[in-house]
Amino acid sequence: MSKRMKELRKKRGFSQEAFADHAGLHRVAVGWIEQGKRVPSLKTLVKISQGLGISVSELLKGIDKGITKSHSRK
Repeated sequence: MSKRMKELRKKRGFSQEAFADHAGLHRVAVGWIEQGKRVPSLKTLVKISQGLGISVSELLKGIDKGITKSHSRK
């Protein structure tokens, strides 16, 4: 999530501070999320996606590719 958010933010020409202001978030929170130090709440995900002009599903698209499954379903 953090990598994708940073990539999309930069693609739209926002600094962390400018994006935080645009999306209604605190600059430090944006930094923490992009560094992987914080997992955003659903409310924050909505603000991020609205700030980027995309849906939450588009924001989260492909983020599960690097996750390995520790439990198999039966």
